[in-house]
Amino acid sequence: MMRRDLPDESATLALGAELAGWGLRSELVFLRGDLGAGKTTLVRGYLRSLGHRGAVKSPTYTLLESYDLKGLRVLHFDFYRIFDPRELGYIGIGELMAEQAVKLVEWPDKAGDQLPPADIDIQLQWSGAGRHVQVVDCRG
Repeated sequence: MMRRDLPDESATLALGAELAGWGLRSELVFLRGDLGAGKTTLVRGYLRSLGHRGAVKSPTYTLLESYDLKGLRVLHFDFYRIFDPRELGYIGIGELMAEQAVKLVEWPDKAGDQLPPADIDIQLQWSGAGRHVQVVDCRG
């Protein structure tokens, strides 16, 4: 387990870049935290570290944004607007979870029992003007 204070946006971006250095290939990463806690900023740092130069927005309305970078597929989910976890069946969540891709999931609790257990669980919390993060590697 890793705990760290993130005093500003650049520290959150740097943590995303650090996560990219872990060599993830098909892991499921849960991103937990209140609105504005930095989940999408962390994803932005991760994707930029892998070479993505375009915009990175939270897929709040689309549920999914996908990226193909350096031979790595990354799926970025946001389940904030899911009210019934069974809705995820309409997007083929089972097949998406089985893909050879890094799966970054904001608001995983909204998915109920539709997701397998996380490989990495990241919790971002407000801490004064910055954030506090806890990263748990659940892979054993």
